Amino acid sequence: MEYLYYLANASLTLRIVEHLHGRPQMPLSFITVIHQIDGWVVKVKMKSPLNSQQDGDFRAFLNELGIPYEAPIRVRMALWSLEAGQSPVDVMRRYQVAIVSHGNPEREEIETFRQQFVKGLGYCPETLA
Repeated sequence: MEYLYYLANASLTLRIVEHLHGRPQMPLSFITVIHQIDGWVVKVKMKSPLNSQQDGDFRAFLNELGIPYEAPIRVRMALWSLEAGQSPVDVMRRYQVAIVSHGNPEREEIETFRQQFVKGLGYCPETLA
């Protein structure tokens, strides 16, 4: 069972990560977080299907934060490559996508990315708020 969503900013992305960390009963396989110039892409994959109540609740939560995402081919290829076990650095080089995290992300990974990006730019774009 997979969920692929587009989010407007880093704060919303962090809410998904925190939500999943707070629910150890969910059969989480991995989370992939990709930063794009205009927003964030989050893929959540479960080890096993959720029951209909859990699936509905989780989709409702995700729909409050973002929108279901139909990834362009470049992003789909990057996601497939990560799932196949290729290193994030190799995938970033090959597909020119900014992979912030893949696996079991911690809040600190996203915060560090955000701080480094803002420091490099000298200002905070809306997507990094």
